[in-house]
Amino acid sequence: MFGLKFPENNREHTDSYYAATSMDGGDYPVLQGDVDTDIVILGGGFSGVNTALELSERGYSVVLLEANRIAWGATGRNGGQVIGGIGHDATQFRNSIGDEGVQAVHDMGIECVEIIRERVGKYEIDCDLRWGYCDVALKRRHLGWLENTIKEQESLAYPHQLQLLDQDSVKEFVGSDAYLGGLYNATGAGHVHPMNLCLGEAKAAVSSGAQIFEQSAVVSIQQGDRVKLFTDSGSVNAARVILCGNAYMGELVPQLAQQMLPASTCIVVTEPLGEVLASKIMPADVAASDPRTALDYFRMTPDRRLLFGGLSNYTGLVPNNYSQVMRRKMLKIFPELESVGIEFAWDGQMGIGINRMPQLGKLADNIYFMQAYAGHGVAPTHMMARITAEAIAGDSERFNIFARMGHRTFPGGRYLRRPGFAVGMLFYKALDYI
Repeated sequence: MFGLKFPENNREHTDSYYAATSMDGGDYPVLQGDVDTDIVILGGGFSGVNTALELSERGYSVVLLEANRIAWGATGRNGGQVIGGIGHDATQFRNSIGDEGVQAVHDMGIECVEIIRERVGKYEIDCDLRWGYCDVALKRRHLGWLENTIKEQESLAYPHQLQLLDQDSVKEFVGSDAYLGGLYNATGAGHVHPMNLCLGEAKAAVSSGAQIFEQSAVVSIQQGDRVKLFTDSGSVNAARVILCGNAYMGELVPQLAQQMLPASTCIVVTEPLGEVLASKIMPADVAASDPRTALDYFRMTPDRRLLFGGLSNYTGLVPNNYSQVMRRKMLKIFPELESVGIEFAWDGQMGIGINRMPQLGKLADNIYFMQAYAGHGVAPTHMMARITAEAIAGDSERFNIFARMGHRTFPGGRYLRRPGFAVGMLFYKALDYI
């Protein structure tokens, strides 16, 4: 168990359970002066850190610039669920990537989880990685979806065993009367302390030769045969740049901003429950979520607190009383927690594209980007980092599968694309109640 500590200012981490139980973050320096390197990476979340690690392991000189702290954004604010699969539905791109491309995306959805498993073992990262995941069904039609999931995964040679659960057997994993059944994955999905995973991967990247600079926000990008990124106190000149800012990059690169919207999610964490109550509500210590558009997701922490998230909001705005709202949602699932206090509450932004698939490609021959994981990025970020490193090293086969996927820009321009998308998503949220 980790000791509790809290950030000191707003450029440090948000007041999350993860920040309070994080390992030593390294306290990397601010960029000062001008630096030359092979590759510069913008963004210190899972995408950027793992790309730095993949490339430094291959012998490239790498500089990573983070505006705040490593894992400050979505990486350090998510539910910590390690789930396989890449994006929403690769078959929508069959005309552009073919049947082989669809199968390759499915296979990468398995490999992305294995990257985490192998990386934690190789670098001995202390991040509470645990296996076991349960999709839970609130409605009869959800049970049909789960049955179809098993059939689909079997047809694609998924290597992990999936167990369909009825209303009684689901309670062996989630102790709630709210669910009609579920789907259990014992070894192919699980949960993790995401901030500690990323901090450990950052240390691994530095040990492989990468340089990391924190509190070094990029204010402008100069394109050319060599790309130059400027901060308030320095610059980095590189042969290639990889943009990994995702939902926190703002309008720095308008072309990417037009293809992705930041959407909010909120998480609360209870006070310690004690072994008896914790074992009653989550007897198998799995991560869980339901299949709705505005889903709930939850899991137990190592010190026996319930971490409960959801309240997805496509306006990108967070209600002032989100902690109380999340507590009410939690009590609908676990009324036994009525007298339990909430000790941590925070929100974060996730990048979402219209087709809900990760966006990976090039803006120029020497400018790469990755973004828009639609709230499903802990494992897929690791895959996008790997195939980008492969492409830079000369093998673009897997990178090009994603580059061939067309990603539409949101209509309405800078100011209207957000409300337009939010209105559209109300339709899908309404289906949650049918």
